Amino acid sequence: MAVLWLLLLVGLPTFLLGLFVWAVVKHFLTAEVPSSLQHPTKFRFMHCMMLFMIGLGNILEKLRICNMFRFVQFICDIGAIKKDPTLVVTNIHFGSIPVRLFQPKAVSSKLRRGIIFYHGGGAAFGSLDMYHGLCSFLVRETDSVLLSVGYRKLPDYHHPVIFRDCLNATIQFLKGLETYGVDPSRVVLCGESIGGWAVATSIQVLVSSPSLPQIRAQVLITPVIQAINFRLPSHQQNKNVPFLTRDIMFMCLCKYLAIDISWKDAMLTGAVIPLDKWKKYRKWLSSDNIPRRFWSSDSQPEFLGCFNEVAYLEIKHIFDVEISPILADDKTIAQLPETFLVTCEHDVLRDDALLYKKRLEDQGVPVTWYHVEDGFHGCIALFDWKVLSFPCSMKIVNTVISYIKNI
Repeated sequence: MAVLWLLLLVGLPTFLLGLFVWAVVKHFLTAEVPSSLQHPTKFRFMHCMMLFMIGLGNILEKLRICNMFRFVQFICDIGAIKKDPTLVVTNIHFGSIPVRLFQPKAVSSKLRRGIIFYHGGGAAFGSLDMYHGLCSFLVRETDSVLLSVGYRKLPDYHHPVIFRDCLNATIQFLKGLETYGVDPSRVVLCGESIGGWAVATSIQVLVSSPSLPQIRAQVLITPVIQAINFRLPSHQQNKNVPFLTRDIMFMCLCKYLAIDISWKDAMLTGAVIPLDKWKKYRKWLSSDNIPRRFWSSDSQPEFLGCFNEVAYLEIKHIFDVEISPILADDKTIAQLPETFLVTCEHDVLRDDALLYKKRLEDQGVPVTWYHVEDGFHGCIALFDWKVLSFPCSMKIVNTVISYIKNI
């Protein structure tokens, strides 16, 4: 028995050290750290830790001990909640959907602004706890009431669960705004990454519901807007930039949409896009809509691979507006409220937001756009991580706060 314990004490640290060395080697072989990024050493360390956690999670999953997604979710939530004495925070369930209500303790003589927040995390990571600090800060700085929606996600739930959870929780909140002390004329829908996608899809349904209070503005932070064109300049330039590399993006996308990862190459080359659909949607999805300053000298032009009908039939749901909200008809787009868009230079999804910006502007929707030159995908979630935070994190948070305060 003593020998077994000795082997465990020696073997486990050796194994973990070896796994970390693998993560470091993989990082330096595959990751690209932009030269304009501040604190590159910290950035590299955090990406190595991310690879380490995913690698360890995959090993635990192969050993049938724990699902990889659940393991990473558990690690990310450790110590995530920081209590704020100026706020009242209440955990509620809207049916089967967990939500968290943030309210200022101070009494207000008038109804407050309302914020409905959908967190990021690629349908696999992120949680109410992980974004607790960000939500608390938004409430404190804007003197608003905020509802954070803890939609259900991978590995147990797939599309369209996130869309339906966010939409249903929002509708229930909108029906009882005065109960929460919220002014029905000043409600903001806000989301980051896949949460931004949830905003874009939910708002298109809400504008067609005249019986509900109308959303005053939508805030989309580095959102997912489409799952069709993966030849955009940012998809080429930033495919190996952490924390959302193209491989991580496809892993989450295919898992959530129940698409076999073997169709990845067909999706990358456009072989899943029928010619008639490309002719119909090119005006909204083409790289021609991306300002030339975002093109690099080595950006490759768009091209359609030899059409693969089998692949198309397997993944044709990517053309649904619930997945690619940029494909909504002009009438729906024209009804959308004023919009605040945040993009990051070093983000594989940068051009999704730029396409949507043009789509909105073409239909007369007022758009405020904020671009972060030294930003990367997911940086906003790190804004209160003290020594592990980045200047770009606070830039985005402060700009979002400034915009919301003017609502």
